[in-house]
Amino acid sequence: MILYKQDIAKLNDIISSHTKTFLLFDENTEKYCLKIINSIDILKSNTIKIVIPSGEQHKNIKTVQYIWSKLVENGADRKSLLINVGGGVVTDIGGFAASCYQRGIDFINIPTTLLGMIDASVGGKTGIDFQGLKNQIGLFSQPLAVVILFGFLEILPKRELLSGLAEIIKYGFIVDKSFLEAKLQNNLIDPVLIKKAIEVKDEITRLDSTEQGRRKILNFGHTIGHAIETYILDNHEEIRHGETVALGMLPALYLSEKYLNLNHQITLYYKNIYKQKFNRFELDDIPVEDLLEIMRHDKKNEGGDIRFVLISDLEKPVYDIVVNEDDIKDSITYLVDYLRDENYWCK
Repeated sequence: MILYKQDIAKLNDIISSHTKTFLLFDENTEKYCLKIINSIDILKSNTIKIVIPSGEQHKNIKTVQYIWSKLVENGADRKSLLINVGGGVVTDIGGFAASCYQRGIDFINIPTTLLGMIDASVGGKTGIDFQGLKNQIGLFSQPLAVVILFGFLEILPKRELLSGLAEIIKYGFIVDKSFLEAKLQNNLIDPVLIKKAIEVKDEITRLDSTEQGRRKILNFGHTIGHAIETYILDNHEEIRHGETVALGMLPALYLSEKYLNLNHQITLYYKNIYKQKFNRFELDDIPVEDLLEIMRHDKKNEGGDIRFVLISDLEKPVYDIVVNEDDIKDSITYLVDYLRDENYWCK
C-alpha cells in the first residue's frame, strides 16, 4: 500500500491497531527528519524511538542485534509495529529486523530520500551486508505500507537527489523511455514523475514478489554498479548507490551492443545523459579483478555464471544473460576510458 500525505488518516488507523509503535531512525534522519515526522502527528504516547548509526558500513548483523535488543528491552510483542524512517539502509535493515523478530512483526517504511522512495522502500526486499557483499543476507517481506512525504526532498542535498535520478533514468531504458528526460528543476524533481516511478516499481514487484522473472529487469546497471559500490565502500571511500547504478548502466549498454545488437546510438545517447546529469568519477585505480571477484558472488548468478540484465532496444530488457569475464573486463575498460576522456568532457 502506497500512502501519501493526504492518506495520513489511514496511517493513523494502522498504528492504532498495534500494541506498541517503534520508530527506527539513523543519526541523520533523527537530526533532519524528525520535525517532518512530528508534523504529520503519528506519534503516540507509547511510541519508542530507536536510533542506529548512519551509513552503509553499519548495515550489518551487529546493528540488527542492536535493534532486536531495543525491541526486547521495551517489551515489543507480535502485535508491535516498527516504522522505518530513512533511506535505503534504514528501510532495508529495519524491514529485515522486523521480519525476523518473533518470526515477524509488522513494519512500515517512510523513505526520506528520493532513491528510497522510488526504489529501496517499495517491493519487499530487506537485508544486510555480509562479509563485504551487499545485501547478501535478507528476506522478501512486504511492509504494511510505504508512506511518501515529498517534504523530505526539500531538505536533501543535490547529490542525494541525483542518486535517485539515476534509478528513474534506469526505468527509461527498461520500461518507459519518457523517464530518460527526467531532470532536476530548481533542485527538485516533479512529484508527478516520482509517483509514476513508484507505480512502475510497485507494479513490477507485486507481479513478481520474489524475483523469479520480470522483476529481474530492475537490476539493469546493477551488476557492475554493485561491484563498484562494494569495492569503494570497502576501501572507506564515499559513493552513493544511485551514482554506481549510473556508472553501471554504461557497461551494460556496451554489453547490450555485443550480445543483443543494441543500436550504438542509444549508448551514445546515454553518454550524453551521464555527462549532463551525473558526477564524473575517476575509476582508473579500481582493480578489474577485484570487481570480478565481487561479481562472482552476485545474487543473480546461477551455476557460477555471471548474469546481466541487458536491453535489445529501449523498453526491451532481457534478463539472465550470461556474460563471459573477458567481455565484462572490456566493458569496465570502456567505462573507465569514457570517464577519462578529457576531449569528450570538455566539449
